[in-house]
Amino acid sequence: MLIDGKQMHLQIRKGDVGRYVILPGDPGRCEKIAKYFDGAKQIASNREYTVFTGTLSGVPVAVCSTGIGGPSAAIALEELVECGADTFIRVGTSGGIVDEVKGGDVVIATAAIRQEGTSREYLPIEFPAAASFEVVSALRDAAKTLDYRHHVGVIQSKDSFYGEIRPQRQAVAEELLAKWKAWKAAGALTSEMETAALFIVSQVLHVRCGSVLNVLWNADNDDAPNIPPDASERGVRIAVEALRILIAEDNAQT
Repeated sequence: MLIDGKQMHLQIRKGDVGRYVILPGDPGRCEKIAKYFDGAKQIASNREYTVFTGTLSGVPVAVCSTGIGGPSAAIALEELVECGADTFIRVGTSGGIVDEVKGGDVVIATAAIRQEGTSREYLPIEFPAAASFEVVSALRDAAKTLDYRHHVGVIQSKDSFYGEIRPQRQAVAEELLAKWKAWKAAGALTSEMETAALFIVSQVLHVRCGSVLNVLWNADNDDAPNIPPDASERGVRIAVEALRILIAEDNAQT
């Protein structure tokens, strides 16, 4: 779907971005993330999508916002792949589920519970929303290098923000609370809104995707006042370092 040679939503052309892209939700975070790039510049802004490009280790990289939720995230990924990208890292915020995941921690997702609707229009629900091993490995190595407290494992993706924050007010409160109890009992680490869709779309398009999430609070113990001031930047720094690792590994294989 091209308009004047540009993707309908992102408003970029094939070749405008390189292989590697960081995907925050908030358009306002793109410029902040791009400051970690060399030669950063904004190339597009339309609706919830803002795109900056630059280089890391001499290789073209980009940051593109996805907006809130799976539908807009899937659109961004589809159009970025059309323009030449094949390696993605979502950077977002989340609320901890299990008690040991606290505000200020970082979570690296190996897979996501598909409690959302977008991924069901790509693959049946039986197909798991799993991250790319190479990206998970790079993210974990980056978190260790930066010495951030982090967790690696399964997360939950959902469509309703307030279904998590105020489940008791919803008409399906019993269902939401029962599922939350099940996720927690099974050890799900944290909750957010985009990762499952991104993992499934990446699987269908045969590209690599990972997700690193800043935990801003734990939904069950409300520890938000205790988070460190740089909590929202930790995932960004991990993602940037992980891209450097992936670039080096990819260069070594060529």
